[in-house]
Amino acid sequence: MEGIRMSKVHNFNAGPSVLPQAVLAQAQAELLDYQGRGMSILEMSHRSKEYEAINAQAEERMKSLLGLSDSYRVLFMQGGASSQFALIPLNLLPADGVADYIVTGSWGEKALEEAKRIGNVNVAANTAEGNFRSLPSADEIKLSANPAYVHLTTNETIQGVQWSALPDVGTAPLIADMSSDILSRPLDANRFAMIYAGAQKNIGPAGVTVVVVRENLIAQGRKDLPMIMRYSTFAKNNSLYNTPPAFAVYMVNLVLGWIAEHGGLESMAIRNADKATQIYAAIDRSGGFYRGHAAAEARSQMNITFRLPDEALEKKFVAEAQAHGMVGLAGHRSVGGIRASIYNALEPEACIALSGFMDEFAQKNG
Repeated sequence: MEGIRMSKVHNFNAGPSVLPQAVLAQAQAELLDYQGRGMSILEMSHRSKEYEAINAQAEERMKSLLGLSDSYRVLFMQGGASSQFALIPLNLLPADGVADYIVTGSWGEKALEEAKRIGNVNVAANTAEGNFRSLPSADEIKLSANPAYVHLTTNETIQGVQWSALPDVGTAPLIADMSSDILSRPLDANRFAMIYAGAQKNIGPAGVTVVVVRENLIAQGRKDLPMIMRYSTFAKNNSLYNTPPAFAVYMVNLVLGWIAEHGGLESMAIRNADKATQIYAAIDRSGGFYRGHAAAEARSQMNITFRLPDEALEKKFVAEAQAHGMVGLAGHRSVGGIRASIYNALEPEACIALSGFMDEFAQKNG
């Protein structure tokens, strides 16, 4: 608003996280009166032509960015990725079948534990013994003979490990939790039977879960589940079976437009790699003062995790960084340490600032 000065920080939060400034500005401009309709999108019926157009455009933009055909649907659901941990096996794991899980971090563990409550599960690989510092090799992945699906997490936000090249799972349907790296780099999305992501890390605000799924997989889903728990219900009703998280979907649509306008996934990948290089270089030149958690070949381009010599220094680091305008750097409560989340919308200047701060902090405290 005119006359009000806005102070921005470098936002390294893991989610909800930074959103593009241009998207926030557009949402602000449209908040009171959406495109001359005389009401806010927050007040508009999800059955209105205006909202249905937003919903449809968001689905088409997502498929376009991923290079997917109309054999896929994009569903806008609720409950976060955590709800999908249950809905996937409920819908897709037959009573006489088995699902394979490749576990490379805390979120993969949670998905596995939920699936175990529902049906038969084979742990095809699990890197917990190495404290989730690396990814399994092809020889270490032991798939079932005929799994209903293979599940993995492409990027683990807590440990900061990411698949740079996906494992070969043959003809088995591949399902991926991409909550923290969706649309951050090019990939062959046609390899996946399903991709799902909580929007609040890389593509929007909290409140909506994006599920990209092949239509033939939807058709295989159980028919005896309550309607609200079936993927087929959301597909048949274009995600409008019940009242959707309309404003969150609207924001996702704006973010998808922003990604497309800025060169798509190829440009995002270059932008994110450059940002990650700044911070990893500061870790590597610190002489051991900063200790990265992930093995070099498994380092995430989205969530950079590291430790300092002791917890007292870590608390000091977080406090001084915040005083310098850098927020959200404390590691996940389950593991501690430091975590810098550098999603698509984070500006490169933030990573340059953090890298410089890290050098200075190490010199003063090393």
